[in-house]
Parts: sequence; C-alpha cells; structure tokens
Amino acid sequence: QVQLVASGGGLVQAGDSLKLSCAASGRTDSNWGMGWFRQAPGKEREFVALSWRYVAYADSVKGRFTISRDNVKNMVYLQMYDLKPEDTAVYYCATGPSLSTRLSSVVAWSGGTQVTVTS
Repeated sequence: QVQLVASGGGLVQAGDSLKLSCAASGRTDSNWGMGWFRQAPGKEREFVALSWRYVAYADSVKGRFTISRDNVKNMVYLQMYDLKPEDTAVYYCATGPSLSTRLSSVVAWSGGTQVTVTS
C-alpha cells in the first residue's frame, strides 16, 4: 500500500503564494495519478488539480495553481499563486491507478493540510 503525507499549509494574506508538498512512500507507482483535492468549511470535498497522463485543473484555480511531480523523490507539489479567501480549505493529496476528478477514483488519501487566506 502507498502512504501519503501532505504539508506546507499556512496562514497567508490575499495575493500571496504558497507551495504544498506531498510525500509518497510504500508501494509507490509512477504510473499512478497524483492529485489534490480540498474541502472548505461547510462544503463537500472537491477536485483541485491532477497529474497523470495529462494535467488538469478545476476552473476556479486555472492560471493560478500549478501541479508538478518528481518521480525520483516520489513527491507531488501544488504551487499556488494569487491566493484568494475562497481558496481557504483543508487540502488533501490523493493517488489512484486511474485517478480522475471523481472522488471515487481515489485509492489513498493524505491527511489534510490547512490553507487559510485572509483579506
């Protein structure tokens, strides 16, 4: 089994930048997709970004967030620019052999890392 640990969250002001990291260990597979989801207060968990055979982003973060991965280090990152208060949420790293924007495609989740953006 694969284990994921997310880190890098924090408290920032609107317009600031932040980079999240996710470390994978155990039975890692570079052919599996890696992605990020988030859950805001009172909201359902939602898709943010995906890196598998292609790269995809939620419309709400396109142009501001960039996902990247390092298969040698078994790491995936989410670089966030121009953060907005509506980006405030708990962010989760995820993986799966056929990872998509659907929650049901996730095989393993990380613990959450809190991102809080003040105005």
